[in-house]
Amino acid sequence: MLKRIAVKDIKLGMFICEFCGSWMEHPFWKTRFLLDDEKDLHAIQASGIKELWIDVSQGIDASDAAAAKTEAEVAQEAEALLLGADKAAVGEKLSLDEEIQTAAKLCAKAKEAVIEMFSDARMGRAIQVEQARALVEEISNSVLRQPHALISLARLKNADEYTYMHSVAVCALMIALARQLNIDEEMVREAGFAGLLHDLGKVGIPMKVLNKPGKLTDAEFSVVKSHPEVGARILMENYDVSPMVLDVCLHHHEKMDGTGYPHGLKGDTISLFAKMGAVCDVYDAITSNRPYKKGWAPADSIRKMAEWSKGHFDEAVFQAFVKTVGIYPTGSLVRLESGRLAVVVEQNEHSLLNPTVKVFFSAKTKMPIIQETLDLAALKGKDKIIGRESPDDWGFKNLDMLWSGLG
Repeated sequence: MLKRIAVKDIKLGMFICEFCGSWMEHPFWKTRFLLDDEKDLHAIQASGIKELWIDVSQGIDASDAAAAKTEAEVAQEAEALLLGADKAAVGEKLSLDEEIQTAAKLCAKAKEAVIEMFSDARMGRAIQVEQARALVEEISNSVLRQPHALISLARLKNADEYTYMHSVAVCALMIALARQLNIDEEMVREAGFAGLLHDLGKVGIPMKVLNKPGKLTDAEFSVVKSHPEVGARILMENYDVSPMVLDVCLHHHEKMDGTGYPHGLKGDTISLFAKMGAVCDVYDAITSNRPYKKGWAPADSIRKMAEWSKGHFDEAVFQAFVKTVGIYPTGSLVRLESGRLAVVVEQNEHSLLNPTVKVFFSAKTKMPIIQETLDLAALKGKDKIIGRESPDDWGFKNLDMLWSGLG
């Protein structure tokens, strides 16, 4: 029997089965466990969680004095709240500045969660599917509030954390792309779940191969190319996931011209969601630092992908992806007609060519200038982007601080 109790009433010996609140508010990835450690008790009491569910059949019951509620009582309260609520209009999106701190916290916790998920799979232990879905929900909410905050932050991963943060980034990109394609909201979350699990098969690849700093041998490359089938097999044999999630895991490396793997699918024999997975996977891969290469700048990556698009990606899906991240994605270094260099800080949903930028450097004098944020859409005829620039060519080391505000 389950009961919901206040955190102040928890005791050692209780079996916790769910925290009432965002998983970002507590320090635990797994939420079903016997509370038998004093440190865990103090960690829960110090968290932002106010209530939690316990299973009295697997641990001690709440005391008579505790204001515990049964599932039926909680369900009745929730139903009354829903029936009494007015239909609210969808709120406006937050600005990048407003969402960036939340997104940064989410990225940090998401990395820990995915590391544990991959570790469980590698050791043959069951991954916590419900907790993975809760993670997808948190990512989905952040992307809904401000799509470019989490997507852009997830790109800023170190080479040694690529395998894990890549899953988080592809999850966020799949969610944003699915919404751009006007896919049903339930399937938006399923697309995010597919993105989170798409590389699960890499648990079957030796770490020394995954993180090899040099060129892979043909034999090593063959091992790496086995990861879609390994991942699909793990999911199929151990978890009740949808055919779509399996399909994305298995076919996110297929290409429109039939030169992809593992099955050499071509054109419309590749599903819509696998086509989406292919675009999201490649974008995050080429913009990320890897053990063997430095990531490309986001705007350069979009341009390079456009060059490959005809044989590699579905054209309609790729165009929707460009609308999702921008022609000049957040964090891109650009040159303005005025001779100033700027970093893109916000997208303009009505004009991909006119994002909001922060100017900070003069290309003419090669000196820093007073930083100023400009809405290029409001400056038509006065200033505009005339080209992409490489941060490495200019020796800029702290470019990401300009748009993120994070040290």
